[in-house]
Amino acid sequence: MSANNKILLAHGGGGRLTDELIRNVILSTLGNYSLNKLTDSAEIKIGQTNICFTTDSFVVKPLFFNGGDIGKLAVCGTINDLAVSGSKPLVLSLSLILEEGLEIEVLRKVLHSAARAVKEENIEIVCGDTKVVEAGSADKLFINTSGIGLKLLKADIGFERITAGDKIIVSGTIGDHGMTIMSHREGMKFESEMKSDCGSVAQICGKVIEALGDDIKFMRDPTRGGLAATLNEIVNQIELGIEIQESQIPVNPTVRAAADMLGFDILEIANEGKVVIVVSQQKAQKCLEICRSCENGKDAAIIGEVSKSGEPLVELETKIKGRRIVQMPYGRELPRIC
Repeated sequence: MSANNKILLAHGGGGRLTDELIRNVILSTLGNYSLNKLTDSAEIKIGQTNICFTTDSFVVKPLFFNGGDIGKLAVCGTINDLAVSGSKPLVLSLSLILEEGLEIEVLRKVLHSAARAVKEENIEIVCGDTKVVEAGSADKLFINTSGIGLKLLKADIGFERITAGDKIIVSGTIGDHGMTIMSHREGMKFESEMKSDCGSVAQICGKVIEALGDDIKFMRDPTRGGLAATLNEIVNQIELGIEIQESQIPVNPTVRAAADMLGFDILEIANEGKVVIVVSQQKAQKCLEICRSCENGKDAAIIGEVSKSGEPLVELETKIKGRRIVQMPYGRELPRIC
């Protein structure tokens, strides 16, 4: 924790400080069997049925960005947490914290966006809550969403199922969301406009599970902290290494240029419409083909594998065949991304 024992903005960045806050403060007080797993959704058995339950809060700045807004982001973010847990999203809640002075038309626009997003996924928002706080007590609008999904019968997903030789797939170009937000904040203009990947991965997740069953070992959407945080979370749980190839990681050239200009590591940039899949070596190519057949998976790629080394490290082979360790991000670079 920080030297002065106060919350820093970096504690919300999805990196090392976030992990310390969760483990040392939250889990040390509230921890239990389900919570300690640190999965995207909790799995709950009700009779003969398994459901997944998740919750998330959204504080993105700005509220509107190229490719989405806080309404679409809130809906898709929660759908994705259910989908990567191996469930079919069924229903959502949506709660609003509104700052005094927010224009009603802005709220309407956000709600219409959320409504379109749930309609596209054939689910419903079935409950919610509204609170209003004084001017200056919030930044216009915060949203909390929770979701319930029905666990798919063929889904068998967990850190414990990952073994050496498994392949790592990412469903498309990385860093699009984070760099779109940051370029907007910095007022940067590029010849090719960047666009957030804000969207659902439910189609990809459902299709690969239906086709490949327990060959799908693990899935996670690489949001705060990006690909670097997700892969480090995996190696820290399985005590094995991961090796990835820089040449195989899909990146939009404009996004890479923006990251280089601002001094960001593209591996640490947030995504809001991608999924990292760990799949058996035997079914990796089939999994890739399924991903590429989906609307938002056409740029999917196999980027590496779980290594036989016992070192719990993420190693990157660079384009010039050098090697470097990909560390868990600290967490301070990209606040208020989601």
